Amino acid sequence: MYELATTVPLQIGGVDFLYWAVIFMVLALVAAAVGAGGVAGVSMEIARIFVLIFIVLAVIALLL
Repeated sequence: MYELATTVPLQIGGVDFLYWAVIFMVLALVAAAVGAGGVAGVSMEIARIFVLIFIVLAVIALLL
């Protein structure tokens, strides 16, 4: 008769940002090991930005 009400937690996509941050960090480590310093620097910068976005979204989700 009655369906169970399910609640979906508020997710703004924080997990995706963390996943991509790890991917770019691994790419940067591999590039640094091979000797491609420019690619490693850009990849680490992108990973750092994704981690910051993840932290901001996680704090917002915890406060709501």
